[in-house]
Parts: sequence; structure tokens; C-alpha cells
Amino acid sequence: MIYKKIYLVVLILSVSTVIKAQQTPAVKQSKSVLILNATAHLGNGEIIENSAIGFVDGKITLVADARVIRLAAGAYDVTIDASGKHVYPGFIAPNSTLGLVEIDAIKSSDDEDEIGAMNPNVRSIIAYTADSKVIETVRPNGILMAQITPRGGVISGSSSIVQLDAWHWKDAIIKENDGIHINFPSTFKRSGSWFEPGSIEANKDYSKQILELSAFLSNAKSYLGASSKERNLVLESTKGLFDGSQTLFVNANEEKQIIDAVQFAKENGIKKMVIVGGYEAYKTAELLQKNNIGVLLRRVHEMPENDDDDIDLPYKSAKLLTDKGVLVGLENSGAHERMNTRNLPFLAGTCAAYGLDKEQALQLITSNTAKILGIDAQCGTLEQGKDATLFISEGDALDMRTNKLTNAFIQGRMISLETHQTKLNDRYKTKYNQK
Repeated sequence: MIYKKIYLVVLILSVSTVIKAQQTPAVKQSKSVLILNATAHLGNGEIIENSAIGFVDGKITLVADARVIRLAAGAYDVTIDASGKHVYPGFIAPNSTLGLVEIDAIKSSDDEDEIGAMNPNVRSIIAYTADSKVIETVRPNGILMAQITPRGGVISGSSSIVQLDAWHWKDAIIKENDGIHINFPSTFKRSGSWFEPGSIEANKDYSKQILELSAFLSNAKSYLGASSKERNLVLESTKGLFDGSQTLFVNANEEKQIIDAVQFAKENGIKKMVIVGGYEAYKTAELLQKNNIGVLLRRVHEMPENDDDDIDLPYKSAKLLTDKGVLVGLENSGAHERMNTRNLPFLAGTCAAYGLDKEQALQLITSNTAKILGIDAQCGTLEQGKDATLFISEGDALDMRTNKLTNAFIQGRMISLETHQTKLNDRYKTKYNQK
């Protein structure tokens, strides 16, 4: 009985740690804001050296050169002098599990996947915890939006796109159920682990697994095309793939996987498709460009996967695909993916160091990702009429040495950049300054 009581106390303490709230969401913008004299990186490849960025009621109303425009006195309620600083559109983290898992070792805080193989009806958004403590750690690096994505199974479920300053998942939504995610069968089977690799052999069930996936979608189309007295919510949830209202996000890395996935989408009447991962996508660039298929590249801070790959292949893949006309974004899934989300801008910085210019690299986590996710009419660039989701940095936001945010806004609301880490930093700076 004593052990049971101790276990209960530990469980309560663990759960209380999990649900401890992040920063209180900011109130709706009530005053118009003008940011002057910063170098504005618009996210579409353009730069304004001495800019004037204004926004009212959460929407951008002015993007101009501060040296040539004339504004009436008091045109904006609040003016921020950002001389010597930089303004960027908010960064977007696609294929993310932010808010779905808090502490991996505590099962009650892990809600990223569902039991079963075919789960197109699973909606990740209803499991999204808007006050996750992990979320507050990514905002100080400029990540202000994310695509919340389920994991597991063959068909994992649907994702939704959120802004990262909300009381509840309903408040956070930018685009609900934007796409359905599948894990395309692999052509190879690998044994072992990352620390003790085993053998690699051909997947003998590869063709059979693709046929099973095709059969599922064929059944779904038949169900949707017929009048049935009984509702099948699983099959019904695939409707958006066939009418073009949802995108099919296909997790595939191998060359043959990607080629077969494109053919699979065509044969099943899928209107819109994106490759997620795409390690060998550069080998199929012409096919992807011809079919207008974008790629969300897997985390580029990795070692090459194959013995005969260039040592810098992960770093330069974005350049290889961009040069071929493929629309490319960056994602950060993998080990410790939620905690590593904060490093998203530095992945783009690495792509800049390996072939892309800085503004092209910026597009990988702003306008390109917005286009891939279908939210480019609302965000992704600094343009009139779009959401005022942006931030001011002391220096280059793609460089970890100079990515130092002074202000950040989500839909016009000035958000807090304080985190548990900044509190500890302030606490111990005070301690050692006293000595």
C-alpha cells in the first residue's frame, strides 16, 4: 500500500508538470502598429532595406520603403523603431507533432498516433494541446505556425495548421483538416537500430502493400459514389482527396518509392500531392516538377543514408530540387522532433550555406511552405492583406548567433517571448551579478 501511495504521488507530480501552462495568449490587437527602418525580408525573395511595415486589426496594411512614403501624423497608434534590425514573416513548421506529445516517457501525454493501419478519419487537431510547454520554446526562434500531423499506421490521419498562441485548439486553427498523411510502403526492410545497424533486404511484400492501399482508396471512391443508408466515417473522411479540398502527404524517401507514389496518386484520382521526407527526391526532380508536386524535405542536419552518397547530400538537396523547379519546404521530423522544432530556421541557414542564396533559403520555411500547405493567401510573406504574423530580429534569423527576437506578432497580437529557459537565464544572471 505504501508503494501504491508513492506511485500515486509521483504520477500526480508528473501530470502537474505536463499540464503546467505556457505563456498566457496575447489579447486581440487593439492598436495599429508601424515598424520603421528595419531591413524587411518579405519571404518572396525580395528585400526592402529601409522598410515601413504597418498592420491594423491583425492584417498587414502597409509594406513600403520608409524613405519614399509619406504618412500623416498619428497614422498608426504605435511606432516601433527597428533601425539596424530585421523583419521576417513568421516561420512555419510543417509535418510537426507539437502539442501532441509533451513528455515521451509519460504515456498519458502522448497522443500522436492511433491503433490500426488505415485511419484517414483520425483528426490530429482535436488532440492538440495549445498550452504545451514545448510550444513556448519554439516561438523565440521565429516559429509562429505549424502543421499538426499524426503519426503511425499506413494512413495516419489528417493534419491541421495552427498559429502558436491560443487558449484552445479551436482558437488556434488557421486551416482545419488540410490534408491526409500516408506512409508509403518501403522497398527495403532494415533490421537493427541507429546505434547497431543490421541488414538491409528487399521488401518482398512491397507490391502487395501498395495494392492493399489502392484497394482501400478504391473502396472509398465506390462508397462516396454510391448512396448508402449506413455511414462509414472512415471511408467518408477520404472525400477531400478526390475533390481536391485536401492534399495527400506521402511519406517517401527512396527513388522507387517516390516514382511509384506519383503513379499511385494518378491511378487513384488524387488531385493534390506532396512528398514528405524526399531523401532521394533529387533523383526524381523532373517527374515531380512535371506533375506540380512539392517536397517537404526531411531534417537536413543528418548524415548521408547510403555509403555512396555525397557527404553533403542532405545539406544541398534543397538546392538540387530548387534548380529543377520543384517547390521545396523544410520539415524537422525524426528523433526529438518537437524539441528540435526550434532549430528549423538553422536548417534553412544550412541550405543557404550549401547553394541557395539567403532569400531562397528563407522561402523554404515561409512562402514555399505556405504554398505547399495551401495557406499562402493568408500568410508566408509580408504583403498587404495577409495576417500580421511576423517578428523582429536583431540580426539574420537563419543564423543561430544572430537570431535574437525582440518582438513577435501573431495575427497582430504582440506575443510573449518568455520561456522557462529565459526565466532561468534571468534568475542566474541576477545571482552571479550580485557576487
